[in-house]
Amino acid sequence: MTDTLPQDTAIEAPVPFAQFGLHPGIMQAIEATGYVSATPIQAKAIPIAMAGRDVMGAAQTGTGKTAAFSLPILHRLMPFANSSASPARHPVRALILTPTRELADQVHANVAQYSSAVPLRTAVVFGGVDIRPQRDLLRQGCEILIATPGRLLDHVEQRNVNLGQVGILVLDEADRMLDMGFLPDLDRIMRLLPPGRQGLLFSATFSPEIRKLGRTFLRTPVEVEVARPNATADTVTQIAYPLEGEAKRRAVVHLVKSRQLNQVIVFSNTKIGCSRLARQLEQDGVRAESIHGNKTQIERMKALEAFKAGTLEVLVATDVAARGLDVAGVPCVINYDLPRNAEDYVHRIGRTGRAGASGEAIALFAPEEERYLLDIEKLIKTRIPRGELELPRSMARRRPVGSGHHAAPGRHAPAAPQDDFFSRPYEPAAAAPRVEAEARPAVVPARRPVGVLLGGKSS
Repeated sequence: MTDTLPQDTAIEAPVPFAQFGLHPGIMQAIEATGYVSATPIQAKAIPIAMAGRDVMGAAQTGTGKTAAFSLPILHRLMPFANSSASPARHPVRALILTPTRELADQVHANVAQYSSAVPLRTAVVFGGVDIRPQRDLLRQGCEILIATPGRLLDHVEQRNVNLGQVGILVLDEADRMLDMGFLPDLDRIMRLLPPGRQGLLFSATFSPEIRKLGRTFLRTPVEVEVARPNATADTVTQIAYPLEGEAKRRAVVHLVKSRQLNQVIVFSNTKIGCSRLARQLEQDGVRAESIHGNKTQIERMKALEAFKAGTLEVLVATDVAARGLDVAGVPCVINYDLPRNAEDYVHRIGRTGRAGASGEAIALFAPEEERYLLDIEKLIKTRIPRGELELPRSMARRRPVGSGHHAAPGRHAPAAPQDDFFSRPYEPAAAAPRVEAEARPAVVPARRPVGVLLGGKSS
């Protein structure tokens, strides 16, 4: 069973954060960031979540989903805020699950910012790094824990964390978690949580699989959607160039150099292709680095920091970075390979044109890839203009792939397996009630009382 709100509650004007009645300490942190008005997803989701209701929220990337769930969480946890040094006084009361390490780290940074003026502890745990510092941190206690599913289960098995007092659960980028095959881990985690918890599920899109997940893990959720499904932002200009082979690489070099672009994200479908392209771009005089699933967490974080700092012109990435990578001012996204799944195109180009800024999405496609472009156009219900790109004749690669500083002379990097993004699809389920609001450019980064959370009876 699901509930709904009247359709005349659509957002027509900016809603100031002061209108929500958030705790003064949280408002102090919001004001310190300079944010004044909520985005549509925040304006709709925050009051519902503050009231203790379950929420299914969908919005385009860059519209402030993190603040939409973290601000209500902080507000509802304020009765438990304390400055005690005892770990027992700081049990995990809110659990935020994310699909990737990068997103977990980003969410943690945002939550820490919003909670900077209140005595609530936050922690983040994810794989790919030494588990011992995380263990020590968890044993100090924290009210809000951000985690990737696999590493969280590692800590549970080692008895580093107890989830018996979790009153709020967030599934962030839930569609991505399904794509990456996290459902078995999610099932295990759910069995460790109290039954009376509040559930908040956020996703870039609503699909039958997501609605089924919502029916499984949420109770009478209110569905909030602030953009038509699978829409691309109006601030992003799209164009596709028919190119193949070496011409694609030459096109990337030409676009970056001729337009003096910096902080460009280039998407490749495979790990080996991602690493190879980054090396080739370096040899062509473009400051580039790659990020994909075979990289260690330290390597990935180092590349991301360099990219955010502007010392890299190009970050070549697989879809591991398609969601959750929040870098302000990315002017351009280039699809070096068209994604095999049309929805990934929406997430990829969502890295540009954020927070109301303009951006450009360029697709490079060989003849055999045009069918993927047609699938994308069918999904977004928009025809992507085709263009012609004239490349300088002098742009030939000067050295062999393995001759750069990334590999020893005469050696090539070993082949890496392709990323596996998709798991077996769910069967369609009945849709939840929907509350629609007109999407506007983001201006911020960003049921009852829960028995277990607030000390009452759980159901």
